[in-house]
Amino acid sequence: MESKKIPVEFPDASTTSQPDPTTGAPAAHATGSEVAETPAAAAATGADTAPASEATLREHLARLKAERDELFQTLIRRQADFENYRKRIERERHEDAERVAARVVTDLLPVLDAVERALASLPGDGEGPGVEYRRGFELIQQQLHHLLERYKVTRIPAVGRQFDPHVHQAIERVETDQHPEGTVLEELQAGYTLRDRVLRPSVVRVAALPPAPAETKAQ
Repeated sequence: MESKKIPVEFPDASTTSQPDPTTGAPAAHATGSEVAETPAAAAATGADTAPASEATLREHLARLKAERDELFQTLIRRQADFENYRKRIERERHEDAERVAARVVTDLLPVLDAVERALASLPGDGEGPGVEYRRGFELIQQQLHHLLERYKVTRIPAVGRQFDPHVHQAIERVETDQHPEGTVLEELQAGYTLRDRVLRPSVVRVAALPPAPAETKAQ
């Protein structure tokens, strides 16, 4: 007897559904179209989140700019405050220096007065010890004047000037018709100023017009 061969077909492993290990049911395989849609879905998700991220960055940038502007304005105010403080300190130092100089010069003026009185009492020419003394006092007077010039101290003009109550102190009015009313005739004590500040006024005698003679009464 002749035997017949029966062909046996084996299923393709790539198309055979494998059972799900949890349920035992055949597992579904993703088709080509489903696989192709996965990147598109991811791109769509990224497109949705991109505007939100850009808005967040813009908001953060605006906040940083506002903080920068605020810090810049604070720096400007601090610089202005420091500049005002520096000017105030310099002004106070200058005023303190002037007050100290005024006290020193005020205490020095009586010494200068004594030197000038000594010069007025000594002979101006000839020979003898008086002339030698005068030369020594003149040297002291020059040194004192140089010191006063260094401190910006000047002598107040008096004789021949019109009386000024701001810089002159009148202790006597002398009647005369040889000078206009209020003319300073004599300086009894010199006055000095430190820049625009009066350290000591000049003590002076001032001219005054004599009263008009009374008319003779008719007999």
